[in-house]
Amino acid sequence: MDGHAEDRGRVYQSSGDQHISEHHHYGEEAAAPGGPDSVRRPAIGRPPAVLRDRAEVLRRLQASAGAGHGGEAYVLYGMGGCGKTAVAYTFFQWATGERGRVGLWVSASDRASLRAGMLAVAADRGAGDGELLAARNGLRPAADLVWQYLDRSAEPWVLVLDNADQPEILRDGSWLRTSPRGTVVVTTRRSGAHWWPGAELQYIGVLPREDAAQVLRDLAPHSGTHEEAARIAERLGRLPLALTLAGGFLSRQVLDPWTMETYARHLDEGQRVDLIDQGADALSEEDPRRLVGLTWQLTLDAFEARGLPEAAALLRLLARFAPEPLPLSLLNHAEISGSLPRARCETALRALLDQSLTELVDVGARCVQSHGILLDSVAAATPAENVPLLNTTAVRLFDAAVPRLPDAGPYDPLLRLLVPHALALLRRIDDPSTLAEALAVATRLSVALHRTGDYLSAWETARAAADLCERRLGAEHRIVLAARSRAGRALFRLGRYTGAELLLERVRAAQERLFGADDPDTLDSGHGLQLVLGNVGRRDDALALLRSTIAGRRTALGPAHPLTLRSRSSLLVLLSADRVVREEDGALLHLPSECARALGPDHTVTLGARHNRAWALYLLGRFDDADRETRLVTEAYRRRFGPDYPIALSAQQLLARTRAALGHVDAGIELMTDVVSRRERGLGPDHPFTIASRQLLNTFTSGRPGLPEA
Repeated sequence: MDGHAEDRGRVYQSSGDQHISEHHHYGEEAAAPGGPDSVRRPAIGRPPAVLRDRAEVLRRLQASAGAGHGGEAYVLYGMGGCGKTAVAYTFFQWATGERGRVGLWVSASDRASLRAGMLAVAADRGAGDGELLAARNGLRPAADLVWQYLDRSAEPWVLVLDNADQPEILRDGSWLRTSPRGTVVVTTRRSGAHWWPGAELQYIGVLPREDAAQVLRDLAPHSGTHEEAARIAERLGRLPLALTLAGGFLSRQVLDPWTMETYARHLDEGQRVDLIDQGADALSEEDPRRLVGLTWQLTLDAFEARGLPEAAALLRLLARFAPEPLPLSLLNHAEISGSLPRARCETALRALLDQSLTELVDVGARCVQSHGILLDSVAAATPAENVPLLNTTAVRLFDAAVPRLPDAGPYDPLLRLLVPHALALLRRIDDPSTLAEALAVATRLSVALHRTGDYLSAWETARAAADLCERRLGAEHRIVLAARSRAGRALFRLGRYTGAELLLERVRAAQERLFGADDPDTLDSGHGLQLVLGNVGRRDDALALLRSTIAGRRTALGPAHPLTLRSRSSLLVLLSADRVVREEDGALLHLPSECARALGPDHTVTLGARHNRAWALYLLGRFDDADRETRLVTEAYRRRFGPDYPIALSAQQLLARTRAALGHVDAGIELMTDVVSRRERGLGPDHPFTIASRQLLNTFTSGRPGLPEA
């Protein structure tokens, strides 16, 4: 026997497999899919002026973009700072300019960036809003959708997956594939062939002596001779990133310009950063962090001499975060004054930009981005006495950038951009109290992602943050448990009910033992757990837990708190028709009015309560009332979330029921036909949600309007 729960999360027990098509807890959902504003422009900041000594690899890449070619994948690998991205960028510009190919550029540095970028690729190639929304919400395989549209592309393309230094991210989602319609180029530090099956590997190393010297001459042509440039290049290991930083320094000195001879003397005299710091690995002379450190410390010394110490402070602050696009808005907060005067931040940033120590990039939001090797070397060389204040400042900036009370709403690209920085900050911090503060903000970021419907990113953020902090804070630390609870909530939204149930039961048991049954964190986990129990057939257990949660929230938070009202609203879904009219002496059916008075008519919880009440009215046979309520809710959801969002389709499905129940079967058929069509596009024809909707449509067309059971 198979059991299907659809529309309002009704579930049926079965002796064999159980399939649950849908359950919505109204009040935690959000809006349409999103991603970077453009995947047509490489997000690399300042492009290389001239690319030296890469002619052979460029010829191989260019051959793949010729007529009749396609299906190739190339992996450009080498140590950080060797210019892999510069090679990919040069090929990208050539393929789009000379060959007219569509260029698609995606950051593959972390899961959230990769998924958002690849879904933007699918949108660029013609995927519809419903399909993208379902993929973002984890309701259909995202990689399959992307490659389906890449394979169908009417135009040949070039796809660059940049900074894929964690190839397991590509493997886990099966993101790296080939297509006869285009060429794929990956840049990475990881050279293991087992990570890149079917791809052609190309090593990108340091530059030959003559080319390395010419890079310095390209950037600072009047600073010295070719031989002097070659001497500096050898001293810097001929690493392109270090050469770029050195050339930028030499070309931008105005008041007291340095010659290459002067620069080389400072290098030889040992005026460089000591990268062997507490907790840092001992570095060889050839380590790219050491080579880069030779250059940026001289630049910062020059800033100090010119009366601009804030540039060093800002660079050390940036080194607390990840080498990914960092929204400029994060730096534009009063909290930055903990490390440098806010009024001097603009000047400090301009100095770093001028010396190529960071770059401006636009990925839908204006950002700065610095090379990972540079940030690692700066972090390792930061004086130990400065670290606590830098960490505190970074956490406060991060805290100011994340919504205080995350709510359902339109897609916000800043949320996804913050994910890698949240995790990088957790890796940098050692102090337990500061780490707990950072974890609390990362958990709030997960909540915000969850409420935009990005359940995969929400789960990955909460899980990764808890994993990073558990060893230092302990598995039963309050904030670690709260992060685990949010991971469980996201698992539920992803349809992974078994994992969600086990995780939430374990977390709630620990919270109850440590903090008490009526602690807000315990109650939050309890609310999430009852949602899962209701969907796996444990209805009585879910109802008992929900009643306990409501009582606890009344006591801890008050009767008018949004969380208390949200839990009471869930009763309208779990209770049968005969019980709902008796609940709270009949007051439960008036809950939407109570929510509107306490929170406002457009509050997420108020809309959810109205939707749940409409279902209860339908079960009671009060079809006119149910129809009016459902129509208003459906229109509100469509305005706020769009027509393809699951919550809007669920409301439309209920409207089809009420229309048919009132005798307007043709109207019900029209509404359900649209629901089925949108679910087939978004989820595929065989998804349980789609099957359940098609079954309801069949009852309408066969003359059985699908009235509720007595």
